[in-house]
Amino acid sequence: MPSAYDLIRTAIVEGRYEPGARLVEQRIAAEFDLSRTPVREALRTLEAEGLVRIERNRGATVRGLSVEEVVDLYDLRARLEGYAAELAAQRHDAADLTVIDSGVTAFAAAMETRGGADRAHALNEANGAIHLGIVAAARHDQLAQLLLRTVDASLVFRAFRAFEPAQTRQSHEFHQLIRNAIAAREAARAGALMVEHILQGRDVLLAGLHESQAGQTPARES
Repeated sequence: MPSAYDLIRTAIVEGRYEPGARLVEQRIAAEFDLSRTPVREALRTLEAEGLVRIERNRGATVRGLSVEEVVDLYDLRARLEGYAAELAAQRHDAADLTVIDSGVTAFAAAMETRGGADRAHALNEANGAIHLGIVAAARHDQLAQLLLRTVDASLVFRAFRAFEPAQTRQSHEFHQLIRNAIAAREAARAGALMVEHILQGRDVLLAGLHESQAGQTPARES
């Protein structure tokens, strides 16, 4: 059975607990048939990861990000992942390419998945496999740790939920181009393509954030 941490994190990442929503321990425990202690511990862990905010006299809420924070986060991610792609082009081996290729194949299959949430979940899983494969090929542990703290999984998932078919195809094409640049050991090209790819996702997400802010409603409780 999934842990309290896994259950709550998935609910946040997939948008079932929306930004700003209050996370009431008793209600979450009842929803997942858990005691309150593991729920409390999970919320503290998620606070450390930046997905939850815990405030005195208000309790826990799903952390929301302003447009400026999203821009800053994605700009940093683009620089870090661009560097990772450059290093991967220089340091990869055949096994790394096999991992990346597997993710690219899974992404192509996910594009054919029907259903909004299921499709976004499949795309998100495949996308994560590709990006983690590239980071692993970079052979840079400190960079990998920085990216773990920089990449907001809930933002990535929300971007895939907002992608139109043409944008998803473009993302797939970027993955293939980045993979080929890495395989050819074209470091500068791989890095530049990765930066452009990350900023594509940022732009889709920002468009959605602007729309949601225009019709913003009070936060619900969870």
